[in-house]
Amino acid sequence: MPRRLTLAAARRVAVAAQGLAAPRPSRIGPAALGRAIGRMGVLQLDSVNVFERSHYIPLWSRLGPYDKAVLDRLLHHDAGGATLGAYTEYTAHEATVLPVADWPLWAWHRARPERPRYEQWQRENASLLDEVRAEFAERGPARVRDLDHPDNVALGSGWWNKNRVHSAATALFRRGDLVVVGRRRFERVLAPASVLPVEARSDVAEADAVLELIRRAARAYGVATLDDLADYPRLSVSTAKAAVTRLEEAGELEPVVVAGWDRPAWLAAGTTVPRTTAAAAILSPFDPLIWYRPRVERLFGMRYRISIYTPAAQREHGYYVMPVLIDDELVGRVDLKSDRGAGALRVQHAHVEGHAARRAPQLATRLAPLLQEAASWQGLTGVTVSGAGTWAADVGRALS
Repeated sequence: MPRRLTLAAARRVAVAAQGLAAPRPSRIGPAALGRAIGRMGVLQLDSVNVFERSHYIPLWSRLGPYDKAVLDRLLHHDAGGATLGAYTEYTAHEATVLPVADWPLWAWHRARPERPRYEQWQRENASLLDEVRAEFAERGPARVRDLDHPDNVALGSGWWNKNRVHSAATALFRRGDLVVVGRRRFERVLAPASVLPVEARSDVAEADAVLELIRRAARAYGVATLDDLADYPRLSVSTAKAAVTRLEEAGELEPVVVAGWDRPAWLAAGTTVPRTTAAAAILSPFDPLIWYRPRVERLFGMRYRISIYTPAAQREHGYYVMPVLIDDELVGRVDLKSDRGAGALRVQHAHVEGHAARRAPQLATRLAPLLQEAASWQGLTGVTVSGAGTWAADVGRALS
């Protein structure tokens, strides 16, 4: 019979697997950042920076305040982007940073057909794709805005608009003809795939690649259902199922029953179930622990939405809503804004979850140091609680 886990035990496994309960290193340099990225597998990117751009936050949540310039240099961000380093980008969940060494694992994805309308567009604009490819080959690493093609024009609302040249470059990136060598002012710097090292140009067969991706997802999640495992690298459930079966037969996945879950689950082989978990973190909306919302609800009992796409009148907990992890529970959520003009980190809304409401004052004393740390990390001089919410008064008192 499969081993049985309580829900609390499953939470402790999940938090530990993500490195959120590990001791913080005394020095946070490139090696520590690289290990944390490796443990997560990928680092999701997002352009919203009302508090901080998302890819910086998971590393702070796990390691503590670090010099963001060190991560920028590691990823070749805002450093010219003239050469390819150890990391690139691909849609290995959504838009994510991943090691260059993992590029072969996505060969099958780059080779598969696009949606019909995109395929049609590429056929109709084959000469444009050839022209854009040729300009990158001649010019070397560049942002799309730097290209001299006559169709490369701003469309009235800035360079985020997708003109034909942008669409062509995106298609070439999706197909693997172009690779990301870095970013400049958060815009991708692209270069021909010839910049890849020889060992990254080999292709891994789809079945073997999917097997490895699911293996990594299992390690990153600790305990997971089939749909959890499929979502980590954004595979279909049908694609992931065969890999899960193979890994179970090989003894790499152990079937378990998690109390309260209505579906089978698996534990990565060799995983220790911690008896206790000491963790405290504010999580990015795109943190791997919480990016699959059905899992968040099933594991932590929290129905979570980021809210940036919700009309203002319909927002329940604010705009950039970030869950708060204390030990093995998501105990609340805060809406944070880095107000650089005022030099303050603003808590625009603070909500304590119903299951934690009776402990709200004590939990606020665990949250307050994280908010002060976040302000210091952002170069801000203080924290103000400027909004409402069921936790706001307690958080305000804890900060004072």
